[in-house]
Amino acid sequence: MASAVTPVLVTGLPRSGTSWTGRMLTAGGELVYVNEPLNPEHPPGHCPGVLDAVVGHRFQYICQDNERDWLPAFTRTVALRYGFLAELRRNRSPYDLARMVRYGTAFTLGRLAGRRALLDDPFALFSAGWFADRLDCRVIILLRDPVAFVGSWQRLGWTVHLRELFDQPLLMRDHPHLEELRALAGSRDRVATAAALWRAAVVSAAELAGRHPRIMLARYEDLALDPSAGFRRLYEWAGLTWSARAHERVRRACTAAPRASTAGFTWHGLSRTAYRPTDSRRAVAEAGARLSPREARRVRELVFGGHPEP
Repeated sequence: MASAVTPVLVTGLPRSGTSWTGRMLTAGGELVYVNEPLNPEHPPGHCPGVLDAVVGHRFQYICQDNERDWLPAFTRTVALRYGFLAELRRNRSPYDLARMVRYGTAFTLGRLAGRRALLDDPFALFSAGWFADRLDCRVIILLRDPVAFVGSWQRLGWTVHLRELFDQPLLMRDHPHLEELRALAGSRDRVATAAALWRAAVVSAAELAGRHPRIMLARYEDLALDPSAGFRRLYEWAGLTWSARAHERVRRACTAAPRASTAGFTWHGLSRTAYRPTDSRRAVAEAGARLSPREARRVRELVFGGHPEP
């Protein structure tokens, strides 16, 4: 059972709804939101005040065989101990200083108030077992419909950098099914590579959840179509209080008109997250229409083949 100090990790492939889910989980006021400490880009990554360790890869893999630097660094992060001196040694731009003040204040006040850390980090997906076992995290892995996922990546022009996976021997050792992706190394077919990454991630997520009782799988679409019921279940599982305040803030944030500036409880600017208040049911419908019917059929053929959808 989750305790008053148990951290929470929300992960899943980028564009699977981790930022939105993380924000909804902070609605009750019991968590301090920490944005993507394993992101290899700055910002939000490479901020030693938040995580005093060097991230070398997208989907940086962490396990007991390489945890020497990661365990003490993340132990400080989930304890909400901000490293002001470490941050000042590396990042001194006006933006970085403003971000340091905001995060440093949130960490310090959160720790004094007895709040827990909420890590929103899609790049922690393949390391979720380590977070559960070594940091005692309650882990929520978000799974999104493959057509919506691929369509989102297509809209943003994102490309899968498979070399980031292959260059990590421990990752390939512990997730051997990723070897299947080598056939697409160097491919310019962004639909095929994104679909293959989705399928590989789903296999990893299922295996991780099967081995680790602290890992829970959740479907983005289920949460978006019925936020109250879905998030109440996540709150209970993570040991959070599903209060009237949490319920109302989730309701408002998930029924907002597009680009509403007053709904919900956004943290724009310095947070640099993908989350925005929106009508979550409408968002599901719109996401499914980002690919043409032909492209959507191709994605489903690539990820499911002749097998039924999970």
